[in-house]
Amino acid sequence: MRREGAAVVLAIAAALVPLPPPLVERWYSTGLYPRIQAVVTPVTNRVPFALLDAAVAVLVVFFAARLVARVRRRGWRAALLGSAGSLIVSAAIVYLFFLAVWGLNYRRVPLERKLDYARARVTRAGVVDLANRSVTLANSGYPTARAAVPDERLLAEAFASAQRGLGARHSAVPGVPKRSLLSLYFRRAAIDGMTDPIFLEIILNPDVLRFERPFVLAHEWAHLAGYADESEANFIAWLTCTKGDALARYSGAIAAYGRAMAALPRADRVTVAPLDEGPRADLRAIAARYERSSPVVRHAAREVYDTYLRANRVEEGIASYDAVLRLIVGSRFDEGGNPRLRQKQGSLLLLDEG
Repeated sequence: MRREGAAVVLAIAAALVPLPPPLVERWYSTGLYPRIQAVVTPVTNRVPFALLDAAVAVLVVFFAARLVARVRRRGWRAALLGSAGSLIVSAAIVYLFFLAVWGLNYRRVPLERKLDYARARVTRAGVVDLANRSVTLANSGYPTARAAVPDERLLAEAFASAQRGLGARHSAVPGVPKRSLLSLYFRRAAIDGMTDPIFLEIILNPDVLRFERPFVLAHEWAHLAGYADESEANFIAWLTCTKGDALARYSGAIAAYGRAMAALPRADRVTVAPLDEGPRADLRAIAARYERSSPVVRHAAREVYDTYLRANRVEEGIASYDAVLRLIVGSRFDEGGNPRLRQKQGSLLLLDEG
């Protein structure tokens, strides 16, 4: 019982005790975690099914069998109390494992503090400019993207280039997209994909459209690279797509256009250049896929994930998905399309806001 109690206390302490982000960045996110990911993801890539499904099934059967055995020995009341205690201890152990394998990435130094970023650059005019640039890319790239053959190897090369542009010493291993028993839930909740933080594998909604897939896949790969924050994963997905083939560039342009237009007031939207019929048809297809989901399930999924993000110290919660606009518009880029990084002094990042 002492060990079980120690696990619960340690989990509570791990959840509440703050860790200095520079320490997490240096020793975990760019130190230990890349080594873990380089071992785990290549192994899980070889498994043709989602290991998360298998783990959940095993746990359900295990706890059900233990509950039945306890009921037979001690009756319902004692069995339920004993099972509740076992669930608490198990949850504590899983949480500690989650932190060790991936979850501490939530506490690393934010990208805003590593890029040449200034909030003062984030203006309506900047978002309108992003929308117009996305329109130009989408309109010009649509014919080539429509004819392109999807090639995840080229996307992986672009992903590696994006990581190097952010100063990574080692590129994360891309995950092989898998289907899951969660696919029905993904469809009903309008969830495009997820990164399994235990087995470091990725699961995609099979209904994701062909031209959406590069951006969605790069987003999940960004999580595998240790960027837990949703806005940062979206930023890296967009950056990856800008470096990719015709289909990837189109995917990134459509994603950026959608987010920019959603953020702009109606008066500013009318100043954005119009999309051609091809990209407009693709946006209608995205909207149709969204409408096939369930409003009730979408709302419930949103609330649960918002709570999860806030519990992991993402103050914006689900709104962090759309904070990617701040990173794109507020950052400076070099001639090669790479974001400019802040200078370093010794091992400490210069965190000025200039």
